[in-house]
Amino acid sequence: MHGPASHGWLLVALCAATGAYCLLRMRSHVEEQRRAAGGEALMGFGMAAMAVPAAVFTPPSWAWPLYAAVFGAAALQALWSARANAHHLHHLVGASAMVYMAVAMAASPGRHGGHGGHGDFGIPLLTGVLLLYFTGYVLLSGVRLVPVAIAAGGGGGGGRVGWGDRPELARACRLSMGIAMVAMLLAF
Repeated sequence: MHGPASHGWLLVALCAATGAYCLLRMRSHVEEQRRAAGGEALMGFGMAAMAVPAAVFTPPSWAWPLYAAVFGAAALQALWSARANAHHLHHLVGASAMVYMAVAMAASPGRHGGHGGHGDFGIPLLTGVLLLYFTGYVLLSGVRLVPVAIAAGGGGGGGRVGWGDRPELARACRLSMGIAMVAMLLAF
């Protein structure tokens, strides 16, 4: 990451915590929630690993093609799942963004964590389109989260809800990953 290593560590902590919560969400009784949580856990942990400051750890050259393959497979899975639920289109965009960043880092060694400028590799237009998409997603997710938080706080009573079935926490999780993706693309 550009700037102090503390920014990179904050992204690592945010993404790892999000990935860990998504693992908890995989215990949901609703199959679709479990499936989405698995993809989101992969994304959270993958983003955490990608955000580790280069001064601490520089991945070996084979790591970036492996990242591209894993997230390419995740993108194909999201594309297949999008037939039943349009939410998976967002997973497709997220996994594709991870493939894009992994390919860029494989083609330009030493760029781990955003080192180098936009002129070093890639299509700045694609980076800009991804930034616009994720910025819009973050803003829309934030707006959608407010009514859920208000309703959850004022609802009272009701049955006990497990950690995997809390829609406001799932939305906060997705919002966190969207914010982290914007930060990673800005540093890219």
